[in-house]
Amino acid sequence: MASDEDAVLFRSSIGKVTPLAEQNRIAPVKPRTQARVRSTTTPVTISDTLSDLLESNTPESYLGNGVSQLALRKLRRSPVEDTLDLHGFTIDAARLLLQQFLFAAAQNQLRCLLVIHGKGSNSPGGEAILRKLTRNWLLQHPQVLAFCPASATSGGSGAVLILLKVVSGKW
Repeated sequence: MASDEDAVLFRSSIGKVTPLAEQNRIAPVKPRTQARVRSTTTPVTISDTLSDLLESNTPESYLGNGVSQLALRKLRRSPVEDTLDLHGFTIDAARLLLQQFLFAAAQNQLRCLLVIHGKGSNSPGGEAILRKLTRNWLLQHPQVLAFCPASATSGGSGAVLILLKVVSGKW
């Protein structure tokens, strides 16, 4: 609360005040509240089926059965349809985020994805744990047809391009 001395000082600093003419006034309008729409669909639960057990040598690139080298070349030239950045997440959080990301991408029939996992520069010992685990999880995921390191402009060895199966449509 302002003291009387502060009020006098304020009035003297602003000078004479003239009220606005009636024609220049706008009556205040109470904003409408938006009605919340509740979803009638039940949320889908995604089971956590990916293992954290690392193979001794996780590959940099992967081609699923029946996927040609040509598909991998097309993947490298295709525009990325969605991106996930896993920087700073714990292993458990990263695994769940990746599963949700792949599920949503499959639902939206996206084919070319980019997952940024980092190079492990800030990890203890400089070991890229998320890099290895991300590739390991992708090997286990049934929707992943292929993956390869991203281009230098998209993250290089700190990111991976992913080719997903799509139920309808062709590449």
